[in-house]
Amino acid sequence: MKQLPKFFFTFLLTLITIFTSFSQEKTPNKDQCYIYFLHNGFIEQNDLSVAHPEYGKAEYNEILASFRKDNFIVFSEIRKKDTDAHDYAEKIAKQIKKQLKKGVPPNKITVIGTSKGGYIAQFVSTFLANPDINFVFIGCFRDIDIEEFPDINFCGNILMIYEESDVLGVDATKRKETSKLKVNHFKQIELHTNLKHGFLYKAADNWIAPSKKWANGDYDLN
Repeated sequence: MKQLPKFFFTFLLTLITIFTSFSQEKTPNKDQCYIYFLHNGFIEQNDLSVAHPEYGKAEYNEILASFRKDNFIVFSEIRKKDTDAHDYAEKIAKQIKKQLKKGVPPNKITVIGTSKGGYIAQFVSTFLANPDINFVFIGCFRDIDIEEFPDINFCGNILMIYEESDVLGVDATKRKETSKLKVNHFKQIELHTNLKHGFLYKAADNWIAPSKKWANGDYDLN
């Protein structure tokens, strides 16, 4: 029997390697946790080097680094100025739906939003209407939101974090009560930093640590 050329075996091995890599890409790691981080409005309007006159520098990169340090895969970008919250939420919802179609478990996906980013996250929650996805809304609810944003419905595992001295973020029980979609878990944390809205500018463990626990499925925050 005639021996096949050596290059044929090399070519065959290359094909097997490519096929294996492709298969691995299409099969997500069921234990991997993903975070979509949506920043506040100040970053949308100003360069990261610009400090807020009252709250100081927005520590966007430091926040992302903290999540990545704990092995989360983080999706985030600096939005264009004057981004429409509704439209951007639809974009994020589509990205998450693609992940779900690839087989990523919904409880391994967490959307975390601060201030304006938190409102975008609330719209994402409404659009996805998936009770198993995790959400962390930070400094982004006022009582008048019930009238101003009547189309927002909480859905999912919802963690609300707000600061006692911040008028832009208060107890969101009213929103949960008016929401028509399923909320599997709902918890709120009130901080006492006296930093007003500036608390969410910082890469601080007082809100990042519970966000990580929530993203890991610790709904009791033990």
